[in-house]
Amino acid sequence: MTQARVHSFETFGAVDGPGVRFIVFLQGCRMRCAYCHNPETWDMAQGTLYSPQEILQRALRYKAYWNNGGGITVSGGEALLQIDFLIEFFTLCHENGINTCLDTSGNPFTREEPFFSKFRKLCSVTDLFLLDIKHINDEKHRELTGCSNKNILDLAQYLSGNGKHMWIRHVLVPGITTDREELTQLRTFIDTLHGIDRAEVLPYHTMGVPMYKKLGIPYRLEGVRTPTAEEIKEAEMILKG
Repeated sequence: MTQARVHSFETFGAVDGPGVRFIVFLQGCRMRCAYCHNPETWDMAQGTLYSPQEILQRALRYKAYWNNGGGITVSGGEALLQIDFLIEFFTLCHENGINTCLDTSGNPFTREEPFFSKFRKLCSVTDLFLLDIKHINDEKHRELTGCSNKNILDLAQYLSGNGKHMWIRHVLVPGITTDREELTQLRTFIDTLHGIDRAEVLPYHTMGVPMYKKLGIPYRLEGVRTPTAEEIKEAEMILKG
């Protein structure tokens, strides 16, 4: 039996997948996105240990609300860093007839072993992937997150080629991810994929800034404003069509 390091739970999630969902936020992330709103999830050594059975028992208290496609979403941090737990937990969910959704930035994805065999097994018990694409330009993605986007785009292509359903998500940060040409490039990439049920624009916000101060971490986007309604509308027109 595996155990996961869990940061927190949300019992009535309404935005991380279809319907009302029980959301498990796992601990640990290798990316350092400049706008990350929960830097307290970065450290893999933090969090509380739970078994799949313990989390399922907690989640089942809310099963009556999971109509209209609801279920369980696992998010992070970066949930794929705890892939052994994900496989066991989502398998248990499917055995109980529960819809499963994985919210991921895709950073750990590789076609190398042993990860790739595990990921293919995970795919068999995951109903929907919420894939965050931070930036379509690899160099700017590195500046924004500290990591390349090449394996993340490869993950999207793998899911597309294997019949998996996806929501593509993009955080809109003024002056960083609002460039019309780059948004169009992202849309062009999305158009090459199959199984895209939705493309979402997530407006940048500053609600996580106090946590940076509490943790003593410099906030790299100090002074960056939230996007205007016009900027959001333009991005949605490009990405959603």
